[in-house]
Amino acid sequence: MSGRISIAITIAGQKMHVPVGTSLEDLKDRYQPQHKAKIVAAVVNGKLKELTFTLQDDAHIEFLDLSSDDGQRIYVRSLSFLLIRAAQDLFPGGKIRIQHSLGNGLYIEFHGPRPLLSRDIPALKRHMREMVKADFPFVKSRVPLPKAREILRRQGQEDKVELLKYREKDYINMYELEGLYDYFFGYMVPSTGYLDKFALHYYLPGLILLFPNCYEPEKVPPYKDQPKLARIFSEAEGWGDILRIGDVASLNRHMAAGQGPELIQIAEALHEKKIAQIADEVTERHDDVRVVFIAGPSSSGKTTFTQRLYIQLRVNGLRPVTISLDDYFVNREDTPLNEEGEYDFESLEALDLELFNHHLVELIQGMEVEVPVYDFNRDRRIWVGRRLQVEPGQPILVEGIHGLNPALAPDVPEEKRFCIYISALTQLSIDRHNRIPTTDTRLLRRIIRDYKYRSASPEDTILRWASVRHGEECNIFPYQEEADVMFNSALVYELAAMKEEAEALLATIPPLSPAHLRAKMLRRFLGYFHPLAEREYIPRNSILREFIGD
Repeated sequence: MSGRISIAITIAGQKMHVPVGTSLEDLKDRYQPQHKAKIVAAVVNGKLKELTFTLQDDAHIEFLDLSSDDGQRIYVRSLSFLLIRAAQDLFPGGKIRIQHSLGNGLYIEFHGPRPLLSRDIPALKRHMREMVKADFPFVKSRVPLPKAREILRRQGQEDKVELLKYREKDYINMYELEGLYDYFFGYMVPSTGYLDKFALHYYLPGLILLFPNCYEPEKVPPYKDQPKLARIFSEAEGWGDILRIGDVASLNRHMAAGQGPELIQIAEALHEKKIAQIADEVTERHDDVRVVFIAGPSSSGKTTFTQRLYIQLRVNGLRPVTISLDDYFVNREDTPLNEEGEYDFESLEALDLELFNHHLVELIQGMEVEVPVYDFNRDRRIWVGRRLQVEPGQPILVEGIHGLNPALAPDVPEEKRFCIYISALTQLSIDRHNRIPTTDTRLLRRIIRDYKYRSASPEDTILRWASVRHGEECNIFPYQEEADVMFNSALVYELAAMKEEAEALLATIPPLSPAHLRAKMLRRFLGYFHPLAEREYIPRNSILREFIGD
């Protein structure tokens, strides 16, 4: 209000008055002792704000630290810009490409006049530390699109120039760090001095950027080698090269040119070829293997993958039977609770392990059993007379998030197991410096599926997502390297296909909902994509159909 010299703010239940124009950064030190990790941003009246934001009106404020998802993203985004700037100083003419998560960190490739060597890493880390100590500001400015294109083109960032063709607003917010301008999908910390926790690990032909995670925000976790996951990401890059699509701008060109149907056919053929290869591996070992466990995080497409593997095994002359671990969920009232007192559906104890193991052992021994079916609308297990019996050489396909956990079926010897890990490992990036987190793709899949088939609103799905992610970190990801093979269920065209339906569902979440921040971010993210107009070309057996229907 004009003429006011002070405003009322509420933080952590405490109300006070501060001068108009007070910044969030001015206030954060007072509340840092109440947080277990470094404060990096805040929610002001339900809207995410950087710490440089100045208060002009009465406000309710919630500070965010590194234990929050939004705080994590802001920290890693800022740290990435620091790395990009430091690399430009040490390796003129080189370019950084931020790829994907790997080994407790972020895998980053370097392309330049000469390759990045292991001896370069200490120098790069030292220079980044010097910039942290110097506490250089991240300077944010609103730049008209023509000027932004000029700046980015001058800096050789043609991928961002191409992306801006699909920008609806006539400006973008750019950040500048010591003379380098860049555009990022999201906010930054105020300055490099905030970025004191990180490590670098050489990983040919690039490096791993390590940083604190949500669960241990005060320390940098050690590098954890994940060679199988790295290979599947490399395969995804190869698929992108085949399709000539590596970022959103190149995907949009295909969509706008009406090349969606051909893109769908090639992407689906790559999936089918990979599934056939996995079926061949299972077939080669079918004399020994009795159970094929298919595991992966939420919304990775396990059910459809299992059905398609079933068909490929039939082509190879085998006669598999399928079991879904979801059908062995205990009834809702028997589901274990997490630390917050909420139902923990990702816990191994959410399954009736005794009944599952009893059935599995009986099946392996050739006995007939009646298996249950879980009714998600009624939240309980029911019996519909589904009976199974297998013969020697007939594989049992077991699908569910816990398939790789040794505690799931301790009575099945290792030599009788074949383990498959499946996840939607998005090969697309927004541009060279802005990756698409795999979790965002899976969350969009789940929002659509749960609304259509599980009587869950988009708001409920988003609010439950943090618990789902925590369950994955505890119960799925620790075992992924134990898989015999991995399958990437991401489809390069899927975000364009889901765009309009997901945007409509996200728009139903009210502004005052605690899910609104994530919904707003996802809607902004989907705004980069040109919609796929030819969804009828998506095959009926596509993994994407598990989520969008038909």
